Amino acid sequence: MGSQMAVPVNETFFISHGSPMLSIDDSLPARHFLKCFNQKVFTQKPNSILVISGHWETSEPTVNCITGLNDTIYDFYGFPEQMYQLKYQAPGAPKLAKMVKELLKSSGFNRVHEDNNRGLDHGAWVPLMLMYPGADIPVCQLSVQTKKDGTHHFNIGKALAPLKEEGVLIVGSGSATHNLRALRDTAGVASWAMDFDNWLKESLVNGRYEDVNNYMTKAPCAKIAHPWPDHLYPLHVAMGAAGENAKAELIHHSWSNHALSYASYKFESQLK
Repeated sequence: MGSQMAVPVNETFFISHGSPMLSIDDSLPARHFLKCFNQKVFTQKPNSILVISGHWETSEPTVNCITGLNDTIYDFYGFPEQMYQLKYQAPGAPKLAKMVKELLKSSGFNRVHEDNNRGLDHGAWVPLMLMYPGADIPVCQLSVQTKKDGTHHFNIGKALAPLKEEGVLIVGSGSATHNLRALRDTAGVASWAMDFDNWLKESLVNGRYEDVNNYMTKAPCAKIAHPWPDHLYPLHVAMGAAGENAKAELIHHSWSNHALSYASYKFESQLK
């Protein structure tokens, strides 16, 4: 971090990571999208990666500050045995963790914590294993606060925008829709899931970020699409980190399990 070699990054991303089956199931279109990510979507090699995952919830913002390699956390249950053998041993990014902490504190987030033990949860390692299979780029994770709102997470993103100048790739990893109780092995897509997903796309590509911050009151079917907000808040961080008037683009779209959207977005910063 801070080396003369930093090539600024001009985009942030929100990846819908769907089911943990993404790690092994070749029938999922999102798997192929992520495997082509560094050839087709974002060809620059970042200095380090900051992932905001919907699978790490804390009451106050927390970064994992790991010296050495990140552990692989298997935070899913009842899946095929081979998934528990997968490893993604990317180096930790302690310098990035410290920068995240300093940027948040200087933007008025007074209580920011460091976790020196926690590795990468599947919201981080499953997509990264497909996007950057070499596991040679340092990775740091930042938690979400489910008792806070979208604006809180958007402001976290805004505070972290300077990291892009240091060559940091900021990735929010969640899900455009996330009602696990509604998942079915049936064809077709639930109308409420389609309605929310379409609203999200229209709002993002038309730059209505304030509406997305207030999705609970603005979006159709918000409560059924996201009974809990943990998998949407990573989107707010990526959106905030992209800066003023950022341009959003839908870069992948597919469905699985009747109600699980894999909609993924790129936010391109507008150069001043």
